[in-house]
Order: sequence, then C-alpha cells, then structure tokens
Amino acid sequence: MSTDYEPVIGLEVHAQLLTETKLFCCCATAFGRAPNSNVCPVCLGLPGSLPVINEGAVRLAVRAALALGCRVQSRSLFARKNYFYPDLPKGYQISQYEEPLAVEGCLEFELEGAAHEVRIQRVHMEDDAGKNLHGLGGDSAVDLNRAGTPLVEIVTAPDLQSSAEAAAMMRALRDILLFIGANDGNLEEGSLRCDANISLRPRGSQTLGTRCELKNLNSFRFVQRAIDVEIVRQTAILDAGGQIDQETRAFDPNTGCTRTLRSKEDAHDYRYFPEPDLPPLVVSDAMVQQERGKLGELPAEVRRRWTSELGLSRQAALTLTQHPAYVRLFEETRRELDQPVKIANWLGTEVLRDARVHGTSAELPVSAGQLAELLRLVEAGTISGKQAKQVYSDIAGTARSPGQVVAELGMVRVSDSASLEPLCRSLVERHPSQAAALRAGKKNILGFFVGQVMKETKGSADPKLVSEILERLIMEQAS
Repeated sequence: MSTDYEPVIGLEVHAQLLTETKLFCCCATAFGRAPNSNVCPVCLGLPGSLPVINEGAVRLAVRAALALGCRVQSRSLFARKNYFYPDLPKGYQISQYEEPLAVEGCLEFELEGAAHEVRIQRVHMEDDAGKNLHGLGGDSAVDLNRAGTPLVEIVTAPDLQSSAEAAAMMRALRDILLFIGANDGNLEEGSLRCDANISLRPRGSQTLGTRCELKNLNSFRFVQRAIDVEIVRQTAILDAGGQIDQETRAFDPNTGCTRTLRSKEDAHDYRYFPEPDLPPLVVSDAMVQQERGKLGELPAEVRRRWTSELGLSRQAALTLTQHPAYVRLFEETRRELDQPVKIANWLGTEVLRDARVHGTSAELPVSAGQLAELLRLVEAGTISGKQAKQVYSDIAGTARSPGQVVAELGMVRVSDSASLEPLCRSLVERHPSQAAALRAGKKNILGFFVGQVMKETKGSADPKLVSEILERLIMEQAS
C-alpha cells in the first residue's frame, strides 16, 4: 500500500449532557426505560407543542465549553436542521448553526508520552434523535426515548493525523467531561459518541482531499479501527487512479469494513433556518463566571501537579485520573498519610482492581481511612507488605479496620535477629550451591533465600533484616 498520502482527520463529538430531563421538555432522560415511555407531545413533535429551554443543560454546555478553553458567546441562536429519518419525529433537529454557543477552543492530550493539541472550532447545543431498532422478528421499530435528549456537539479542526491521535483525543475529552460533571462517559450507552471526517492528501501538500464521514463511533477501539480501515480504503482507491466520493459511511465491527450510508450532505442540504419557537439564547457574564467556578481541577492539571510536586510516575498519575472518585480517594488518603507514592502504588495495584465504576458513580472497596491505617501499619513495621495484602483482602468491601484484622489474625512481624537467624542458617546449609553462587558475586541469588524465609514465616519476617542476616552468614562461611 502506498505511503505517499497523509491522513487529515477531524471529529464531531456528541456528548449527552447530564441532566434529569430533556432539552426542551420535562421528559426524563433515564437510560433503559421501556421503549417510548419517556415521551410527550414536545419530543414527539406533535402539532401545537412548544419547546422550552432547559437551563440546567445550558449551564452544563457552558461549563463544557469553558473546560475546552472556548469563548462563550453572549448570544447564540437555535436553528432547525431539516432532514427525514424514521427516528426524527419532528422532521428536523433543533440545533445551532450560524451562531453557536461557543467557539475557538483547544484540547491538549497525550499520546505515548508526547503532548498534542487539537483546535476546537465550535461547541453548540442540540437535541438528540431517537433510536432505530432492527431485527425484531424481521421488522424494524423506533424507540423515541432518546428524542429530545440534550447534547453538546464538539467540533474539532482537521488537526488529527492518525487513528491513534483520534482515540487519545476522545479519551482526554471523556475525562474532562466526566470530571466537570457534564457527561457520564458511558460510550456503551450512547451518551458519548463521535463522527469522524477523514480525507487523504499527498504528503507535504496543504490542499485538503475529499472527505468521508464515519457515523456514530461509540467506543475508543472502534474509533481507531474504523479510521484505520477507512484510510486503507481511500489509499487503495487513490493508488488505483480513482477519486474519493464525498459520502457518509458506517463502520461494521463484525466485518471490520465500512459501507456507504448516503452521499455526504453539505450545510445547504439541511435547509437551516432560525427556530421560530425559541428566542435567542442569552448567556450572561454572571452565568459564565458561576460555571467557571464549578470547573475545579481538570485531569491534565491534576497529573501535572502529582508528577511535579508529589513525585508520582506518569503512568500512576494517568491511572489514578481515569475517574474523579479515584482522585478523591487518593487525596483523602494523602491528607491522613503523607506518603503519595506508596498510596498511588497501593491504589493502582490493589484497590482499583476491585473498584466498580458506572458513569460518574463509583464503588470503592476501601475508604481513605482504612487505606491510610493499613499503610501506617506497614510503615511502622507492625506487618509486612505480604501481610498487608492479606489484611486488605479481609477489609475490602467492609467497614472493618486494618488494626482490628491484624489483632484477630494474631499477625506480628518478626523483626528480631534471634528469632530469624536459626532459620536463615538452616536455609544456607540446605542450599550450598546457591550460597556459593552468592559468595561468587551473584547478588540476585539473595532474593531466593529471602523468598524462602518469607515462605517459612508466612510473610511475617522483616525482609530487610532477613537480607542483612543472610549476607552476614554467607560472608562468615566464606571467611
């Protein structure tokens, strides 16, 4: 396949705003309800019904725009985007076109340790369509529960150059929206999805090629796979001397292919005109300042602070900023025990393995108080690291204290030479070849002996003291 082309990629991300009711009516936005149960004359588009804007949705949209560094416009307009589809009961979508809510932002993200950024051209509000259900005994049906759900559409400039960049940008955007409480990040439930616009151009050229749009990509993996497949498809056409048709395509994860849905529409095809039933949306400076005050520390800022001020590794910081509940647990534990690196290691290797996350909520196996107390017991030498893991498994999912479990199990860390030296001496005598290798300078053999002692003592021995005793005994033999 030719490598004479470079991809140019832009994303249109649709994020459901985390409100209890829809954008223009009081119907619930709850997921999983019986089909067509969350509907009313407004979201069904019945004659005579009138939309009324949801202030909570506006506030969340403003907050999202501010988190992306956008300039929020004091005045924006809703417009009717006209097209016919079975799951669009009004025959049009209420969106924003010429005067969107916010413009001129930027999103920073990381990929393989390198910093990237993508320009955000616009953030605008719109209501969602319903959902077509296929394969119901050979028939198709329409569920309009989603119709009218509040969305923000976040449109990037064509700044992305690979599928990996697109997936990394989506992950960074999800984290931001989750942290500010604007979106629950549930891609599998359709509350965050994107359309990807892909074109190819000769390497080094500044002229954009003909773009194709991939619709409704609802997982990070599908974003990356679909874009890769489309790049291969377009490259093969250009290599054969053909031309790319501007069209909208769908990605089928089962076949790993994209297929044509329809020819790609331009803006004039939607016959946009101002929504006659809604006045201009006016966002006051006071609202902007109120929502700016609710942003808090964004994930990238948290990671920078943790790595520069607390000494956490980049990977640990990335792991612990995947959900705001993880950040809260880390910070609360650190307030009780100032050992950030040890706390991060325990969270990453033990605690998060048992965490259960759904949207903005999370069930964590231990509290900050339990984790801090457990690590203090290790720090004080009361129990060993191996014993700490056993204590953790006993307190996970309960309100029990680590100290209580240690007392019940009779755990005492063996930290005196008189108790450990006979065992160490016996091990050295039983393994003469390993002892000889250690005397010859093979320091890694020491780990074998320490491991044997820990096994014999069921993890209660002080490994540092064990190492010192073993080294002394083996050197005594040598002399």
